[in-house]
Amino acid sequence: MNHARAIAYGAIELRLKPMLDDLYSTRLLTLSASIPHLGRLEEAEGSATRHARLCGSKVTADVALDEGGHVARFAQDVKACALGQASAGVLGGGIIGASLSDLTAARDGLAAALAGETVSFEGRFSDLDIFESVRDYKARHASVMLAFQVAVDAVEEALAARAEPAA
Repeated sequence: MNHARAIAYGAIELRLKPMLDDLYSTRLLTLSASIPHLGRLEEAEGSATRHARLCGSKVTADVALDEGGHVARFAQDVKACALGQASAGVLGGGIIGASLSDLTAARDGLAAALAGETVSFEGRFSDLDIFESVRDYKARHASVMLAFQVAVDAVEEALAARAEPAA
């Protein structure tokens, strides 16, 4: 490799390193490596799948609800980048016992944080604060949002099925 090309590659590496350090912290990588509730649920009341077109991530969620409409059982099939996996890790860690309003608030709060708003994450999904580092990387937002969007879809489907009158 000639000297000029090596300098150019070095400059690219210097620009990428802060981005990679910001996005892929040890905490984020730990979340992405330990996703709770992987797999599929038999006898799910609600299921949903979504894709993030830009990165190719795909998440499927299955839920079964308790009598009060809270998530009693959950499984997720996650084929995603590290950011999508970390988001699924946060979701899986807090979803059991969550209501539709809990999930919707987390999803909407995450979207607001990624859009630049100041959001305080507390309780079951408090680890969502890790994604503040993704704010400036709009191309990565879809993969971060995917798990929470699909979980809301699956719970909505389950609640809608319960609301349908018996034929």
